[in-house]
This record gives sequence, C-alpha cells and structure tokens, in this order.
Amino acid sequence: MAEFLLELRSEEIPARMQATASADLKRLVISGLNEAGLIHETVDCFATPRRLTVVVEGLPTEQPDTREERKGPKTDAPEKAIEGFLKSVGLTRDQVEERETPKGNVLFAVIEKQGRASIDVLGEICAASCAALPWAKSMKWGNGSIRWVRPLQSILALFDGAVVPVEYAGITSSDKTAGHRFHAPDYFAVQNFADYREKLFEASVILESAERQDLIRAGADKQAAEEGLTVQTDDALLREVAGLVEWPVPLMGKIDEEFMEVPREVLTASMRAHQKYFSLDTADGDLAPRFIVVANLKADDGGKAIIAGNERVLRARLADAKFFWDQDRKSSLDSLLPALEKIVFHAKLGTVAERVHRVQNLAGGIIADAVSRSLELTEPQAGELADKARMAARLAKADLASGMVAEFPELQGLMGRYYAMADGEPADVAQAIADHYSPQGPNDTCPSAPVSVAVALADKLDTLVGFFAIDEKPTGSKDPFALRRAALGIIRLILQNNLRLNLRDAIVQSLELYANELPDKINGNQVALDLMAFIADRLKVHLKDKNIRHDRIDAALSAFDDGDLVKLVKKVSALNIFLATEDGANILSAYKRANNIVRAAEKEDKVSYKGAATDEHLSLTEEYALFEALITCGSELKNPLILEDYTSVMTSIAKLRGPVDAFLDNVTVNTTETAVRVNRLMLLAYIRTAVSKVADFSKLEG
Repeated sequence: MAEFLLELRSEEIPARMQATASADLKRLVISGLNEAGLIHETVDCFATPRRLTVVVEGLPTEQPDTREERKGPKTDAPEKAIEGFLKSVGLTRDQVEERETPKGNVLFAVIEKQGRASIDVLGEICAASCAALPWAKSMKWGNGSIRWVRPLQSILALFDGAVVPVEYAGITSSDKTAGHRFHAPDYFAVQNFADYREKLFEASVILESAERQDLIRAGADKQAAEEGLTVQTDDALLREVAGLVEWPVPLMGKIDEEFMEVPREVLTASMRAHQKYFSLDTADGDLAPRFIVVANLKADDGGKAIIAGNERVLRARLADAKFFWDQDRKSSLDSLLPALEKIVFHAKLGTVAERVHRVQNLAGGIIADAVSRSLELTEPQAGELADKARMAARLAKADLASGMVAEFPELQGLMGRYYAMADGEPADVAQAIADHYSPQGPNDTCPSAPVSVAVALADKLDTLVGFFAIDEKPTGSKDPFALRRAALGIIRLILQNNLRLNLRDAIVQSLELYANELPDKINGNQVALDLMAFIADRLKVHLKDKNIRHDRIDAALSAFDDGDLVKLVKKVSALNIFLATEDGANILSAYKRANNIVRAAEKEDKVSYKGAATDEHLSLTEEYALFEALITCGSELKNPLILEDYTSVMTSIAKLRGPVDAFLDNVTVNTTETAVRVNRLMLLAYIRTAVSKVADFSKLEG
C-alpha cells in the first residue's frame, strides 16, 4: 500500500475560502478514487494562504481487474438492435456470447478490463479535481483561459515517492514545492508527506491551520499577560488570521490615548474589520490601549518596524472613526430622522421612515400592553412603558443616517445607544435602541428590559409580516431576509420573558399598519395563517433542541389557536412529562379505545359526534358510572384550565380510564336503538373533547 500527496500552490488564497476549498479538493479526490476503484485508508486535507494539500494513505499500486456482464437483445432481434448493442459495449458479433434463457437465446457481452497503474489514474484524478474545484470568485491570468481563485504557481504530486504526471493551467507536476514567500522562496524536493511537512516547517511554513491558531493564541496571551491584560476572545477572527499567515508571529502595539474616548465598540470594530487586530482588556474589563497584530515573518529587529508601521496605519483608521464620532454628536438623533425618508427599506414595503412609524405603533400599542400585563404593571406604569416604547422605536433606526454607521454598519443600534445617551434620553430608551436587533441568533443575549422587549419584538414582527405579505417567504435553504432568525427571535423574546401576547391579533394589527404600502388584493387572513404556521414550525425547531419528541410537539400545536406561545409551551411541557407516567399511559389508552369507536361511527354516519350526553337514555350500570365520571371530570377541569395547570387537567382525565374500560367491555355501543347509540357515542366523544383542551392525542405515536 502506498501514499499519494497532492499540493496546489498559488498566490494568496482568501482566508474565508481556504477551509471550503481544501474540503472540496478532498471530496473531489475521494470521488475520483472511488470511481476508479482505488480503495484507500485515510484522506487528510490542509490549507495555508498559499497552498491546498491532500494526502491519501493506503492506496494500491494498481487498479483491480474488472469483469462486467451486460445483457443484450435476443439473437433473433432486428439487426439494428443488435448493432446498437454491439456499439454500446465496443465489441464485434463474434466477441459476444449466446446464452439460452427461459425467454430464448440472448446475447451477452463479457467486458474484462485490466487494472491500470495507480500512478497513471491519479494523474487524471488530479487534473479533473483541479478543473472541478468550485470557487466563489475566480480569475484568469497571463494568456491562459483557465480560471482559478488566484494564479496557480506549482503542482506537487507524488505517489509512492514517484512524480504523478499532471498537467493543468500550463503547469507540469513535479516533486518540488517552495516555502515561505520571504524566508524560503526557493524550490526544494520532497519524498513523501512526512518529508513534505518537515521541510515546510524548516522553510517557515506551518501546514496545519489548528497549529497556527494555537501559536497565535499562545503568543498573544503571553504578551498580554506580561502587561496584566487579556486578549478578547474572537474565534472567528482567530481562524481568519490563521488563514492569512504561514508563519504567525504575534506582536503587541499601542493605541494613542486620544482615541480611547471613542466607544470601545468603534475601536474594536475598526481594528477587527480593517486591520485584523485582536483587542485587549484591562483587569477591570475596560478596553486597553493595546492591540495584537500577527505578522507573517520573523523580523530581525524583533518586529519593531512592523509594530510601528501598524500603529501608523491604525492611527489613521482611528482618526477617521474619531472624526465620525465627533461629527455625529454635533447633531441629535432626532435631527437624523428626516434622512430616513430617503432610505428604502424594501421597494414593496416603503422607506425606513414608514417602517419606523409601524414599529412605533406596534411597540407602544399591543406589544406594550402585553408586556404590562405580564409584569402586572399599574396603569401609570403601563402608560410610561408605552410612551418609552414609542420613543425608543422612533429613534431606533436614526443612527442609520449617521456617519459612524455608514462606515461601520455592524455598529447600528449600538451607536444609537451612545448618541441617545449623549442627547439625554432615558437610560432604558437608549438601551432599547441598542437591543432592538437582538436576539440575532441562538447564542445571542435575549433582551429582558421591558422597553427593549417591546421594541425588539415589534421590529421583528413588522419584518415578518411585511415580507410574508409580499410573498417573500424563505424557500429551502434560501432566506435572504433572515426571516427564520426573526421568527426564532420572536419566540425567544416571548418565552424568555413569559410574555402573554396573542400573536394572531398582533399579526393582524401589524398588517393593518401596512395599509398604505400593500395593495388591496393582499389576503390578510391568509398572510396571518401562513405566518402563524411559519412561527409554529420555528417553535418546533426550538423545542426539539430541548429534546421534546416531535409527535408531542405536533399534538400540542394542534391546540395553537390563539397564538399564545407561553400557554402552548406549558401544554407541551406538561404533556411531555405526563405521558411518561402511569397516569399518562392510562389517559392515552382510554383516549385511543374511545376515539377508535367514535371515528369509525363518524365515518359511517357522516356526522361529527360532539356535545353532551344525557341521562335520559342510560340503562346499564357501566353507562351511569361513565356518565357520572364525565360530570365529575368536567367540574374538575374548570379551575385547572383557567389556571393553565395542564398536568392537573390530564390527571383528572386519566381517572376516566376505569369507567371507560368497564363501559367498553360490557356495553354494546352500536346498538340498534338509534337514540341509545348516539348517546353512547356522545359519552365516548367527550374523552376526545376533554383531551383536545391540551393536545390532539391522535398525533401521538405509540
């Protein structure tokens, strides 16, 4: 068994593309090996800024011989049919066999192929993989017509120590590669993967991205600790920087004190987005006037010139940020609002100014009312909350017209908070401006302050209603307007704050606020139904992450009639716990026995058995016992249903198991006396009616 090594070396590959490209190259090579019948043991892939590498262990030196039989037409078939078959298998008439079958004599072609040398097959696989490698963006160079992410410079291809013949993009493969662009630019030969990795390291190239990340992290932490500082955790930036360097050397630079009055988010965003610097914190958690830059070489002066150059570049960047900060504060947030009339939210949904008006009405209206009820606020407190929610919603988008957010879009909301505080707005209004985009993902902090909750929820609801109204719903994996994220945000805001909101009413009111932007032909009822179903689907995802079975979620969702997510989750949780108990097994058994009989009768009679049974047609002991049990159960359900104590509801229903079993064992339901039969079916139908107050038990499995 032998080893195959492939390296594609080029000019700098963008860091964001490296991991995907190396995985794609690995996938293409594996696919080629499988199609060629070359069984292998392991395949590993690597990426640096200037190379993609794949190494395959445990390959045979030759393909296996193959033997394939293909059945053709009968021997007396038309000549054209036989000629077509012979052409398809590449044989002549005397090279195929005639075999007797139950359907007559049939032609069979036996195609035997001798396995080729693996080294020749690998050359074809390499060329095909290079050509098929997908890139988000690609380019042509020189006089060639081939497109690649960056100009390709060399191809190293070895199998069992020998060069695999490959030609691609005018480059012929060899056993040579080059090291670090500055420290070791000359070509050198390698014999195998172990030799390749060792010599690359000697040539100042660390092949594994994870190892480069570890070196960056350790070096940055060491330098920070020497000054009593800590490096801010940023795994995404760490991965990106590791994709920018082949020999990482962390260095620490200083930030001029004049820039430290600028909000820390501005400084960190500027350093991260433009310079790929790591920010540091003091022991008190404040932003330190230091940064970590990762060089791609070992400098003779210990990095002094590199640090000085980066400090000079950063000084210019931060001067721009400070200029925007100073300029923006010369105007109030309120003065920026007219500019929102010129910013289009969506061609079919109006401007940002119109959106602000809608969010104001939602946040200060139905949603503020729901928040007030959930917190049991007094009338004056509820009025203050509504006023502050309207105020925060009115100012929430104003920073979109600021110079700082134009330069750093990722700071929208955060800058609004700073500017609101500078304008003297109430602290909870300023915080709501910063929070109104949250939560933006499953790991993002969910707002809990009342004003923040009202504005954040109104903002997401307006987004969902608008895009559903113009039929811009997510399809498959496509979700260009992040509507799934908005729906999950609504779910988290409601559940984590125990918010008693009728979502259906909120959706209808939101649609009414779109009256000026949407055409009259919009079917508001259908939009509401579709959006409720969409939110219910997102809720399934949310609950499945909490290890609740899908059938129990589906059963409870059937009772999702008023859009109260808190009530729904109470039902799901109670159902999930209750069905694991003996009482749960009893209620499920009683329901299924009763429901099967009622459903069969409804199908036969073409009617739905609903309503209350009477004692007028009772005659048997078991009938009276079940009738009395149903009356008792109905009485016991009233308070638990009001209190939303669904465990007690199901415990009461579970007591019906005995009377139901006795009834079904001793009473003939489908008697010839029509009135008696209907009354008995009504008795059993009550079981379904009772459990439907919690869930649709017909959706439960097992």
